[in-house]
Order: sequence, then structure tokens, then C-alpha cells
Amino acid sequence: MKTLRLQLRFLLPLLLALAGAAYLASSLLDQLTMRWFTRDLNVRGAAIAAALTDTVGDALSERRPARLQALFERATKDERLVAMAVCGQDRNPLRRSPSFPTDLSCRDIESVAAQEDPRVTVAGGPVHLGLHEITLENGQRVSIALMQDVRFAELRSQNTQRYLLAFMGGLGLLVALITMVVAQLSWRGWMAGARSLLRGDGLLLPPTGTVSTTAPELEPLAHELRHRLRDLEDEFRRAQGMETSWSPERLRSLLQTQLRGDQVIVVSNREPYIHDQSPTGVVVRRPASGLVTAVEPVMRACSGTWIAHGGGSADRETVDAHDRVGVPPEHPDYQLRRIWLSEEEERGYYYGFANEGLWPLCHVAHVRPVFRESDWQQYKAVNQRFADAVVAEARSEDPVVLVQDYHFALLPAMIRERLPRATILTFWHIPWPNPESFGICPWRREILQGMLGSTILGFHTRFHCKNFMETVDRLLEARIEPEHATVTFGGAETLIENYPISIEWPTPETVARWAPVAQCRQAVIDRLQLPPDARIGVGVDRFDYTKGILERFHAVERLLEKYPEWRGRFVFVQVAAPTRSDLEEYQAFQDRIQRVTQRINRRFGQPGYEPVRLLATHHDHDAVNELFRAADLCAVTSLHDGMNLVCKEFVAARDDERGVLLLSRFAGAARELREALIVNPYHVEETADAMHRALTMAEPEQRERMASLRTTVQENNVYRWAGRMLADAGRLRLRDRIQARVEREGSRG
Repeated sequence: MKTLRLQLRFLLPLLLALAGAAYLASSLLDQLTMRWFTRDLNVRGAAIAAALTDTVGDALSERRPARLQALFERATKDERLVAMAVCGQDRNPLRRSPSFPTDLSCRDIESVAAQEDPRVTVAGGPVHLGLHEITLENGQRVSIALMQDVRFAELRSQNTQRYLLAFMGGLGLLVALITMVVAQLSWRGWMAGARSLLRGDGLLLPPTGTVSTTAPELEPLAHELRHRLRDLEDEFRRAQGMETSWSPERLRSLLQTQLRGDQVIVVSNREPYIHDQSPTGVVVRRPASGLVTAVEPVMRACSGTWIAHGGGSADRETVDAHDRVGVPPEHPDYQLRRIWLSEEEERGYYYGFANEGLWPLCHVAHVRPVFRESDWQQYKAVNQRFADAVVAEARSEDPVVLVQDYHFALLPAMIRERLPRATILTFWHIPWPNPESFGICPWRREILQGMLGSTILGFHTRFHCKNFMETVDRLLEARIEPEHATVTFGGAETLIENYPISIEWPTPETVARWAPVAQCRQAVIDRLQLPPDARIGVGVDRFDYTKGILERFHAVERLLEKYPEWRGRFVFVQVAAPTRSDLEEYQAFQDRIQRVTQRINRRFGQPGYEPVRLLATHHDHDAVNELFRAADLCAVTSLHDGMNLVCKEFVAARDDERGVLLLSRFAGAARELREALIVNPYHVEETADAMHRALTMAEPEQRERMASLRTTVQENNVYRWAGRMLADAGRLRLRDRIQARVEREGSRG
């Protein structure tokens, strides 16, 4: 609309100018046309006078006025010849036709005929006056005065003006249309160029499927644009005040206003709290999961129910008769409902189809997916178990159900079948591949149909949304509306939207409990027995082949080769929480990482110094936070990732605005965290150089980058992620309720 108003501001003066030009052109054309007609009438009058010379001469010489009068009567029968007269040399009329005005003398006619526009108005209308001198046979010179009707000329002039105005009007509309089209295309071109500059892309885009690189000639302009936009964002935030801050209170308020306190149920495979047996009794721990990190704060704000697989060794001992337990343990805010799976079910559903099939299929991480019929059957059966649990936990016919991740691709349609009025929000935490890659799956249609049971289907990025809709278009008979981001299948509409996930921003009370950065650094140096002046790099991941741990270690090795000054000083601490160790691919990967670690340490290690410290154990949140605060750099080098929240946790931990983030361009977070050092993890040389740059970066640049990163993560926190989804859910629920009410009223009528 704003673009249209700008175009109208340009088009209105253009149309006014065209109207003025048409008016001037019409006046000029009228004058020109009349000149042409005057010349033609003069020529015609001269021709008539010449043709009548002999007849007039005979009539005058024979003194036969009746013959001359008859001549006049015959001549004036011409519809364009009004009247005529014969004038003597003294310019007095000798004979005149009956229609010739008696008060008009030949001298008057001579005077008018000499003018540029010899037109006068008589009783019959406008006429053209002409006086044409002829010489008779006897040498006498007389003149023939002619009055010719010019109404036809004026009529033609008016028609010409109308045609001209119509032509100019049509031309104006055509010019306006072309101008609007060109303006739209130019505006889109400028916007695309501006976005390219903001992304740091060059003017020439790389071929599809390749990674774009920043054109050096555009770096200064891109830097200025980013700087200016950052200033504008700061001004906007100051103007908005707390309105842009998302918090548990604001999320609760949204639930009460837009969802009217409706029940919220979360379904995930991994539970937010695990109870395990230990020598000292039952201990509670939080799993190393980005999903749990993101969703658990939302449930504390919603006070709903979380349904998950109970896998802890003491999980059964801590639930009530309905398999529920209040969490968090220190201050229960919501209910955790646990589902028990047999070893066979877990092996087929979780380790089999989900993690040997869907995980490598969606991550495209150079590991072939494995699909077994038995795994698929277990996957379907477990999805049905969870659907039954959702129905059992639902207190109404229309709960809000948040289905989390690739473990439950079939669950939305199963819930929809039992609870048709439920609002189902499915969030896919991992990437969605292109249609060709997804087509490998033998049960691809069933998975898509299951997911399209959702009211809202969310991904991290627009690129993943686009891939999903293209996959549906390729494999199912569905109506896809990209402009509205909807897919209609089986009569039900699903909104496909991107919701970049985030973390819970630490509160001032939480930050106050943190140890100072210097103290954290010293604690890490003492615990790991690092050199006192060590520069510390950190990586925190699950032991997974998609996280780029191997490529990261190769970059560390290249850093020590290329920049020998870091030998004996730089230590990279890699926390790798074991995961899916029963799978052969993961066992082989962990063994390979161990061998590479040993090789690098043998090559560059010294007494009391190992360049790579691999901590293949689970670390709780406090231990990870201490590492983040002690680090000089944090490397997140995912080969393919949905979002990767480790980078955001590192940013949140650095309230001192120090430290540098290295971030893979293949992680979803790279689209938000532009002030990180963005690297291609497959390019070992580039990553090694980025590590060197991070270690040598001046404090002012570190502070500027980290301050901007912290602002981004703080504002786009997990409550904003959940709030956007729940706000969309509230809008759709309201629409459906109004529609149902209208249908009920219509049926009554």
C-alpha cells in the first residue's frame, strides 16, 4: 500500500502534465486544421470563379440578368456554397444571389478575405468569405464574391480534438500502467539489491546450490548499511520501550487473552527432566538437548502438560499412579506425563526409523539413511501411543497441542482424527531437505499426510518452509498457496511458517549468581590443568556427525600448522555429550574423533600441554556456562543444522561483552547472528584463519560484535518464538470458532 501511494504521487503529476499537453496540442491542431481548410476553400473558390468566367462574361455582355440569376441559383445549390455575387471594379455588387446578405458589400468581403482567418458568422452560421477577381473576354475585370459554409470544417476540427484527447488519454493510461509496472520491478530490484548488500552478497549471484561470498567492492557499502540499520533498530527499541521485550509474564498474558487460558500440551520424545539412580540416591538432571532448552521455559510459563518418553533409571519410581510428576523439582510449574517404551519399541522407533532414517535424510550429512519395515511399524505404533496419551490428557475437545520434532511426523494426523477441533502446532527442529532427497524415503507420502494434520507447521527458516511445500507439491495432490504460506490437503488447511527458535534470556537474578569471568577462567584452567596464559576455544555439542566436530579439529590442527605462535598457548576444549551410542554410525564416529584427538595432541603436544581436550561426558548447564564465560572463542561448525542453540547460549553467557563466536553458515542461527565470524566448516583453511582472527581480535571490536549479538538474542528469545506461534494459533482458533458459529446460525435459519 505504501508503495502504491508513492507511485500515485508520481503518476498524478504525470497525468496532469499529459492532460495539459493534450489541451495545448488540441488548440494547436485546431488552428492548424483551420488554416488547412482556409487554404482549401480559397483554392476551391478560385476554381469556382475560373469555371464561371465565361458564363458570367456572357450574361454581363448580353445584359441578361435573369441568366445570371439562374446561374447563381444553380451554383448555390451546392451544400457548401451559401451565396455568391458579382462585383464590379468599384467593388459594388452588380448581381447577387438571393441568399447574399444585403448589408454586406464587396469591400467588406475584400477586407475580411485578406485576413488570416476569413470567417464571419451570418444567420445560417459560420461562413468563409472569398473575393476572386476574373477577366472577361472584353477585358473587363470583375470579382466574384463567394460565401462558403465552414460548419463541416469546424465539425471535423471538433472530431479531431475528441480523437486527439481520446488518444492522449489512452496514451496517458498506457504510460501510467507501464510506469507502475516498471516502478514495481525497479522497487523489487532495489529491494533485492539492498537485501544482497545486507547479506554481504555480490552483485552477481552464484549458481543455485553454491555458497555465496561477499564481494570485496561491496563490503564498505554493506558495512555502512548494517551500521545505519543497527542505529535505526536501536532508536526503534528505545521508542518502543518494554513493548518489544518478551517474558514469561507476557507469554502468560498472551495465553490468557488470545487463547483464553486454553490447555497447552507439549509432546516430545526427550523429557525435560530425567530421574536417575546414583550411589547417593535419585538425582535429577536436564538432558543436553536444544529442544528441551527452548521448550521447557515455555511450559513453565504455560503451566500445561508435557508428554515424553521416560527413559531415566528412576523415572518410574518418581511418578504418581497416572505416570505424572510435577517439574521442575524445586518449584513445580507444570506436569510431566511419561510414556514407557519397551527396548524393542525404542530400538525400532527411536534408534531405527527416527535416527537411522529421518535424521540423516533431513541433515544430508553424508551418512546414508537406513529404512527398515520393522522400524516403520514400530514408529507408527509409538506415534499412536503418544496420540492416545494426548487424548487422555486433554480436558476439552480443542486443546492446544505442540508436537515437537521428527520423532512424531505421524502424530498430528492421528490427533486430528480423535480431536478434530484441536489446534495442533508441529515444530520441525531439524532441516527439511529438497524434494529429491526426501523422495528416498519409502513412506514419504504417509509422513507428509501425517504432518499436514497440523494446524500450523513450523520450521526454523523460510528455506526449509519452501523445501517442504515443494515436497508436498511433488508428492501429494494438494492445493498450495505460497503467497499465503498454506497447504490445503484433505479439506484441511495448514499454515507453513518459519519461527526461528531461541533460548530463555537469563534474568538479572540468574546473572547475579554467576561467578565473575576471571574466576570462571581460573576455575577452568585449574580443573583441566591448562597453561596459566592459555587462550581457550570451546565447542559444546552432542557427539553427532552433523555437528562438524571432525572438521573443527582439522581447523585447530591447521591453525597450529599455519600460526606456530599458538602452539603451547591455544587449547580447544570440546564437550561432546554421548548420544545414540548403540548405533554403528555413532560408534564409528566417536572412535574416529578419539583417534584424531590423539593424533593432534601427539603432533603438537608438549609436557603439560595438549592442544585438544575432548570431554566426552555430559556437562550440566552450570558447567557449560562456566566454560562459555572462560572461553576466548566458541566454535559452532555444524555441517547442516536446523538452528543450533549453543551459539545463542554462548552469547547469553557473555555479559562482559567479550569473546568471539565462530558460526557455520549451514546453521539456521547464521541468518540471525550476522556479527559472528561466519565460516564454511568444510573449508579448513577458512575456519583456521577465522580462529586466528578471533584470537587476535581487538577488544573494541569484540565488544561491538558481542553487544549486537546479545541484543539480537535477548529480543528474539524463546518466549518470542513461542509467542509468535501461539499468537498465530489464537488467530486461527478465533477464525474457526467464528466460522463454526456462523455455520450453526445458518443451519438454524
